[in-house]
Amino acid sequence: MSATSAAAAPGTPPRSGNRAWGKFKRNRIAMVGAAIVLFFVVVAILAPLIANHDPFQTSFSTIRKAPSAKFWLGTDELGRDIFSRMVYGARASLMAGLASVVIAMVVGVPFGLVAGYFGGWTDSAISRVTEALLAIPFLILAIALAAFLGPSLVNAMIAIGVSAAPKFVRLARGQAMAVRSEDYVQSARALGASDLRILARHVLPNIMPPLIVQATITIATAIIAEASLSFLGLGLQPPNPSWGSMLNTAKNFMTQAPWMSIFPGSAIFLAVLGFNLLGDGLRDALDPRQDK
Repeated sequence: MSATSAAAAPGTPPRSGNRAWGKFKRNRIAMVGAAIVLFFVVVAILAPLIANHDPFQTSFSTIRKAPSAKFWLGTDELGRDIFSRMVYGARASLMAGLASVVIAMVVGVPFGLVAGYFGGWTDSAISRVTEALLAIPFLILAIALAAFLGPSLVNAMIAIGVSAAPKFVRLARGQAMAVRSEDYVQSARALGASDLRILARHVLPNIMPPLIVQATITIATAIIAEASLSFLGLGLQPPNPSWGSMLNTAKNFMTQAPWMSIFPGSAIFLAVLGFNLLGDGLRDALDPRQDK
């Protein structure tokens, strides 16, 4: 889903906070998404209190044990508790998702604002580079950058953020092009406000709703990308727990210990589903065209 078409119409006054929250609360699907996201956030923050075993502790007497009262989700190939590793793995996935989107916005939004507001050769140059990057599949670009930077969670976040930045460039550019012709922008320019002040005080605040929607949806994409990079050995390195690296190990034991892949895969699915539902709810709540 493209936030460019789904987000608020450019140039329309942003919906008040109370009004948007009221509509968001009435959207049951959006509330389900928010609840899922909140659940994973709480799990990540309270991981030391929730985990009932040391996620790094190995035991050759408990290798690939099925779920039980002692090991709620079973154990892995080294006898480590899968539940505890999944709880700590939530930190890596959410951190990767949030940090990657912050990087993408910090890199992409300023370029989009400049291209859309000033136009001319600046717009042409930025747009051509953006289109070239968008022509490369997102995950392929992320894998290439992560391989170039080296395997680590930080490098994976940078690679995902840079790969997602062109989406924010295009979205910010389109919104800025529409907003720059609004009366309040023209009035600020007539009063002698500098371009930088106009961009910071008038343009950026009025294009934030679609950017927020795009950011929420991109977090879901970033979680999948981080899991993919970890699965390939380019993300968080063992023995640190990551849902993607857990799946990488589990692929060798699909018949002997299916729980090793079922639970991390389900966690990725639920986290991505939660952020997508939340993004859809924010789109509807922040879009003035949805009013009846």
